[in-house]
Amino acid sequence: MMTICLILPLLGLFSLCCAHTDFFTSIGHMTDLLNTEKDLVLSLKDYIKAEELKLAQIKTWADKLDQLTDTATKDPEGFLGHPVNAFKLVKRLNTEWVQLENLVLKDMSDGFISNLTVQRQYFPNDEDQTGAAKALIRLQDTYNLDTDTLSKGNLPGVKHKSSLTAEDCFELGKIAYTEADYYHTELWMEQALQQLDSGEESTIDKVLVLDYLSYAVYQQGDLDKALMLTKRLLQLDPEHQRGNGNLRYFQYIMSKEENKTDSTLSDGAESRARKGRPKDHLPERQKYEKLCRGEGVKMTPRRQKKLFCRYYDGNRSPSFILSPSKQEDEWDKPRIVRYHDIISNEEIAKVKELAKPRLRRATISNPVTGVLETAHYRISKS
Repeated sequence: MMTICLILPLLGLFSLCCAHTDFFTSIGHMTDLLNTEKDLVLSLKDYIKAEELKLAQIKTWADKLDQLTDTATKDPEGFLGHPVNAFKLVKRLNTEWVQLENLVLKDMSDGFISNLTVQRQYFPNDEDQTGAAKALIRLQDTYNLDTDTLSKGNLPGVKHKSSLTAEDCFELGKIAYTEADYYHTELWMEQALQQLDSGEESTIDKVLVLDYLSYAVYQQGDLDKALMLTKRLLQLDPEHQRGNGNLRYFQYIMSKEENKTDSTLSDGAESRARKGRPKDHLPERQKYEKLCRGEGVKMTPRRQKKLFCRYYDGNRSPSFILSPSKQEDEWDKPRIVRYHDIISNEEIAKVKELAKPRLRRATISNPVTGVLETAHYRISKS
């Protein structure tokens, strides 16, 4: 149950790109982006081959002239005493060096750049990247996955394992930060810091990670940890302006609380109580997530025995008498039935091909205005 349920949100997660055409809500449209990237890789390889051929020609020319000039400069007068050598020297400097200059200046990237320019119109944008990050965070919450598991790609029900770099983790934390979601900011900034501490090479600076992390931890109510992280930040960068300001501020708050009476202290401790995951505005969210994790109503062995597989003829329908459908009971109350081998793989492919151009972003009805609109938590297409 866990594996089956997990695959579906993953499909939704991997379908997050290209908001201008809403590609990010459809696996079918995302395959177009994969094909686009494949085409760009082939174009890039062609460019590399062209550059390698160009460099090989220049190297051949340089090696030939290196040997020639080495011989000539040892006995210039003797070398130029041969009229053919004198003629070829003039010819090289007047004609062949110009040809070499043109070869060096020749831009071999024209084809690749042209292809890239054409394909760029289908690329995802910042909005799509933000949507993909939010989907990954929703997946994390739905299945109670820790950041290390997600970062290493250890997800049940997936075939192609992929891991997150420290830079990826930082990006997820930063997107959560812009949404004032300090709970997930802390989780992902800590994961980024952990991977950097383990020696992973990255363009992300520890100081930057600690800057975000310390503030997120403070917003979560853990002043002691925020102070500790700020001190670590200043060890790496003693002149960090915001770090020094935060250090003084955190110390000021702690000193004020230390001077309060016991009752005020308890109030202060309560106000700084650790905050958890942000509350969802959808009341059914917890039930939905439990079902996805396989924590819903369990089928008892007695009820399980009443579930069967059968051939179904549609109440003697002429369409099914000679070729009845395969029917499998999945649940009893409410009754849920699975049909097998209804259409062939070729027919499925044809339906997908016909439906693909008609896919539109799924909408919800605004409870106040009744107007159909898109929602960040519903990213499918219909």
